[in-house]
Order: sequence, then C-alpha cells, then structure tokens
Amino acid sequence: MKIGILTGGGDCPGLNAVIRAVVKKAANYGYEVLGIKDGWKGLVEIDTVPLDTKAASGILPRGGTILGTSRTNPFKSPEMAEKVVNNIKKLGLDALIAVGGDDTLGVAAKLYKQGIKTIGVPKTIDNDLSGTDFTFGFDTAISIVTEALDRLHTTTEAHHRAMVVEVMGRHAGWIAVYGGLAGGADMILIPEKPFEVKDVADIVRKRSRQGGGFSIIVVAEGAVPKGIEGYITKDAKKDAFGHAILGGIGEFLAKEIEKVTGVESRHVVLGHLQRGGSPTAHDRILATRYGVRAVELINECKFGMMVALQGNKIVAIPLEEGVKQTKTVDMDIYKVAEVFFG
Repeated sequence: MKIGILTGGGDCPGLNAVIRAVVKKAANYGYEVLGIKDGWKGLVEIDTVPLDTKAASGILPRGGTILGTSRTNPFKSPEMAEKVVNNIKKLGLDALIAVGGDDTLGVAAKLYKQGIKTIGVPKTIDNDLSGTDFTFGFDTAISIVTEALDRLHTTTEAHHRAMVVEVMGRHAGWIAVYGGLAGGADMILIPEKPFEVKDVADIVRKRSRQGGGFSIIVVAEGAVPKGIEGYITKDAKKDAFGHAILGGIGEFLAKEIEKVTGVESRHVVLGHLQRGGSPTAHDRILATRYGVRAVELINECKFGMMVALQGNKIVAIPLEEGVKQTKTVDMDIYKVAEVFFG
C-alpha cells in the first residue's frame, strides 16, 4: 500500500504532528508514505518526497509543515484536474490523505467522485469546518491572541487609548470570541453579527470617562458594520479559490472610533503571528489522533471520509458533510462574552 499525503491552504501549528502520526501508523502496517510538496501544486507538477520514520523524527513540536503548502486549485480548469488524477495514478498512489480546510478538502471530495481514494484531515485555525467540534491549530491561535491581548492591555492602559486588535476569521469569529474572552476584551466583533460603529464608540467613550479608562476591541477580519456590503479590504486581490484577501477592518474601525469619540485609537493586526510557532499540547494531541485515524480508515478501506472530533471521540464522516457549510460561532458562547462588553 502506497499512501500520499499533502498539506494545503494556509499553514497552521499541528500539521507536522499529523504527518508524523501518518508516517508512524503507516509503518506499523508496513505501508509506504509519499509526501506531496506544496499542496495540490505538488500533484500538478509531480513534486514529491519519500517519508519514513526517520524523516518524521523530531517534527512534532515544529510549526508550519515540512511538506510546504499552497492555495493551488486543481479544479480551476478541467485540464489541470485531469492532470492531477493522471499524476496520482502515475505515482502509484493507492490512497491520498489531504490535510486542509474547506477548499483543500473540497478538492479531495471532488477527486473521490472521480475514483481517487481520498481521506480528509480537517485543518483550519478558524475552527469553521462543519462536522467537527474543533480543528487543530485553533487552540494555538487563540493562545497567541490571548498572550497578545495580555501584552496590549498594559500599554493601552498606560496611554488611556482605544486599541483595536484584528484577528483572523473570514466567515466565523471563533478566534475573536475565544481569544477575546480569554484575553479580557471590552468588545468583540464577529462576522456573524454586523455591528454599529456607534455602539463601539459608546463603549469607548463610556470607559474613557471612567477615570482615564482604556478599551480593547477585538475584531475578526470578516466583521463588517451594518449597512456595508461585502468585506472591508485594502485592495481587490483574490486567492486561487476566488476568496477576497482580507485585512483592513481594524484600521478602519480605529479611525472611526477616534473620529467619533476623540479618544486616541490604535490598531494592531496579528495576522500570520496566529499561524506561526510551535503548537500547543492540545493541538499536538488532536493532530496526532487525526493522523492515526486517517491511516486506520485507509486500512479499513473506508474512503471519501473526513476524520472529525465529536465530543471526545475521533469519528469518520463523509468528506462532503465535513465541508458542506461554514460552522459559525455558537451564540451561547458569544452571550457569555457580551457580559463583559463595556
């Protein structure tokens, strides 16, 4: 049995833990593992590297991915998609494990319909994949956001400012809610709930009047004020899957707050800091469990499936179910965060 594995989309802490687990479990079965470099691009160009237990040794705590990644979309054209299918056969792959978010796993689901034996491993720091309670990388991301907010509190308080902290979250504000709640944010803005600039300004003004108070506002990159169509971005650039490249809401909001309230305001974009560095213990364990179960599914000949965390169990669900919709923030959790607004 020859298994291919690739990591696609944005990188996140825990990818190497998945690779390590796949290699180790495959070795237990006597299977061969072939690493596909740079996501789906590696199958378009046939760029691969053999993976054995030696190659996977020592990578558990490393961030990023030893295989590299890209946002290549092989279904951008029928010719490219056909080339990927032919190259999978040319490489002699009996099964393919795709580690990624909805775009990467969406490609895996389409390939399965074309006869390729695929298994999906859910990966996104946004935690917005349906079918799984949590994705690896999320815990690390919110830990980084929490630490950043802890640090920003002291400087913001010293200057009696309003600080707007922009975090990742295109369609879902999981990072904003969990990170903001853990970091003591005074307001959290998410894509699921369009906001009024006036409401944010009122909180900043109120806190400013309380003896030189300060404010920390956490905003997901996909959050938008009421009455505005589409996202607030710095330009019109899009990625290979046609998604707008976000970034700009933090700067926009900081300027609006200062203009309306007169309170000195700053913005910080945490950006790729949320993706970088060593994964937390939680993410290492979750990623490892996903990798082991993915190989077990191959051994059981259960293809077209995605591994998922439901409760405390790692289960298998159809790939299409795993990517059919965006998992938005649980409003019960958001209501807990609202208790501390203002």
